[in-house]
Amino acid sequence: MTTFALIHGGGGSGWDFHRLGPELEARGHAFVAPDLPITDPAAGMSSFVDTVLAALGDASDVAVVGHSYGGFTASLVAAKLPARLLVYLAGMIPAPGEQPGQWWGNTGFSSPEGLSEIERFFTGVPLELAEAGLAHGREQVSKEWDEPWPLAAHPDVPTRVVLCRDDRFFTPDFQRRVARERLGIEPDEVDGPHCAPLSHPVQIADLLVSYL
Repeated sequence: MTTFALIHGGGGSGWDFHRLGPELEARGHAFVAPDLPITDPAAGMSSFVDTVLAALGDASDVAVVGHSYGGFTASLVAAKLPARLLVYLAGMIPAPGEQPGQWWGNTGFSSPEGLSEIERFFTGVPLELAEAGLAHGREQVSKEWDEPWPLAAHPDVPTRVVLCRDDRFFTPDFQRRVARERLGIEPDEVDGPHCAPLSHPVQIADLLVSYL
């Protein structure tokens, strides 16, 4: 049995995985999806990592999944354990010494214009569920935005990148380019928007388990 550490993105919470987690359990695995301390101005990357490690406890067979902004934390957790697998799910892939606030410009990210929050992140998600996703959002005031990613190189852990075909925030072409430039790999693809763990939990669970 593998324990999946599901790490949420910016302004998110463990609730973001409330549909994906049970699908992993149904396939014979376990999961943790902690709320990172993003509402604490004193919390930084090390606090985020400690929160995930505390949630994992004595789990020894761990796969780490970083969704969106959670990629910065997921990579550090994977290196710390070490993990058997690291997955960037529509995730931000960091570079040594890079601050999260620098990532956007460094990767050439272009923010989509003229889209509502639901269109940007929840395209295709049932409206009631999308609105619940917005309601569960939290204000992120933690200090990691200006902290350099501390590793000298990407962790030596088997790594996969998953892009979401209907993602209007991190578009498929953007995700392919960043994965190639930063890791030299081609992403796998799933249906769904940026917040695909809400819309396509079965497909994502099948893909994650197939990596083991």
